[in-house]
Amino acid sequence: MIKIFTTRRQKELDKFTIENEPVTSTDLVERASVAFVQEFSRRYSRQTRTIVFAGQGNNGADALAIARLLSEESFTVEAYLLNPTRQLSHECEHNKRRIINECKMDFTEVSGEFIPPTLGKWDVVIDGLFGSGLNRPLEGGYAAVVQYINQSEATVISIDIPSGLFGEDNRSNNPDAIIRADFTFTFGAPKLSFLLPENAAYPGQWKTLDIGLHPVAVEKTHTPYRMVEESDIVALIHPRDRFAHKGYFGHALLIAGSKGKMGASLLAAKACLRSGAGLLTVHIPQRGEQIFQTALPESMLSIDPHTERFTNAPELAPYTAVAIGPGLGCSLETAGAFERVLERAGKAIVIDADGINLLASNHDLFAKIPPKSILTPHPKEFDRMAGESASGYDRLLKAQAFAAERDVYVVLKGAYTALCTPEENVYFNSSGNPGMATAGSGDVLTGVLLGLLAHGYSPEHAALLGVYLHGVAGDLAAAFYSEESMIAGDITEMLGKAFKQIK
Repeated sequence: MIKIFTTRRQKELDKFTIENEPVTSTDLVERASVAFVQEFSRRYSRQTRTIVFAGQGNNGADALAIARLLSEESFTVEAYLLNPTRQLSHECEHNKRRIINECKMDFTEVSGEFIPPTLGKWDVVIDGLFGSGLNRPLEGGYAAVVQYINQSEATVISIDIPSGLFGEDNRSNNPDAIIRADFTFTFGAPKLSFLLPENAAYPGQWKTLDIGLHPVAVEKTHTPYRMVEESDIVALIHPRDRFAHKGYFGHALLIAGSKGKMGASLLAAKACLRSGAGLLTVHIPQRGEQIFQTALPESMLSIDPHTERFTNAPELAPYTAVAIGPGLGCSLETAGAFERVLERAGKAIVIDADGINLLASNHDLFAKIPPKSILTPHPKEFDRMAGESASGYDRLLKAQAFAAERDVYVVLKGAYTALCTPEENVYFNSSGNPGMATAGSGDVLTGVLLGLLAHGYSPEHAALLGVYLHGVAGDLAAAFYSEESMIAGDITEMLGKAFKQIK
């Protein structure tokens, strides 16, 4: 897994690398700049007009080193060093001197009034004004330069992080004083702020570049944040014994569906069976029996006494795993039956959709959630449980705290779905695409998680594998149908190919 470090931890990693490799801070700047230039050179021709904006600190040092290296590679480069206080970091001063002494390129140091260059749609701007250590909003001349760059038609590439963006918490930031990059080439590891929805407009497409941070420091430095990669998931998949039978892979119980919402239960049920459960029983209202017998003959049915909604919890002991919520409704009778499921479960269960809404309507139920259960709210559902959030960062902190306090796993759904564990770790998912923002996608995820729990995966491994698998199936569906055209059922149909691709 890729560790994601806070800006404070990142500084510690840089310092450890400098002291223990050993390498000078100036050489570390050079190393990062070489990695940036290699990536840049693969994407752009030497005829591209490239305008570099550098600040006074180490991000500016990176920018000046990049300008020099591009000039040496025969790129057409103009560099502007904004130095209003006439105080540069040691590394920035060093790279300024190298440009002056070694390069024949357009270089301007600005300490007073700045008349910026004209930027056209075919130009590329390299943003190196400020790095991840920034802790207050940009203002004055710097904010004006940022706004000038943002209003241009030029392609903008940020070094490490868009200037003006904080590494984690941007609740007090000024959104109008942050670079809106088309690309960001970040060093070492992605920044936490890249993964939060309120910051979507700033980094653009981002890519992590390896700059050789000391491996011992990376391994030993603690962080609760990680990004899951395919190699992590491959190791989780259980092999199937050749002599196994359906009983080996568990008996799942799905409690779902109500009048007008039977489709949710059907989507979740299909996904459960496609995710490896040996047996599936679906508890549904009476009106859903004919639908299921026709559409999903592979499932067994437990019929509720009520025609239209869930009112009576079945005996739970025979089942390996239980999920509740898709299309359930929130009537008083359903709320009572839902509470009885929580009380009788005796093991971790999956709670989604109206199950989340029922918890939100009665916080006394929090104490009855079985330990290590998996809750799968989207942001609004989570806010109903935990209170309104000012930002994605605020919501993430609340989800971490909720998971730890209630001893549950919170799958906070989004572009980078975050799995928050009882130990306050957060695992960001790297698969999936915007086409999955479609009705029923969450019901499919519930079915996947139920199937994996029934199969015998631990709740944490089921959540990690399930979220990643769901995303890969979504990527395959988008490739086949397009992001615009795909529907939730397409994700289910791609689960088999997703398993094959991962394995």
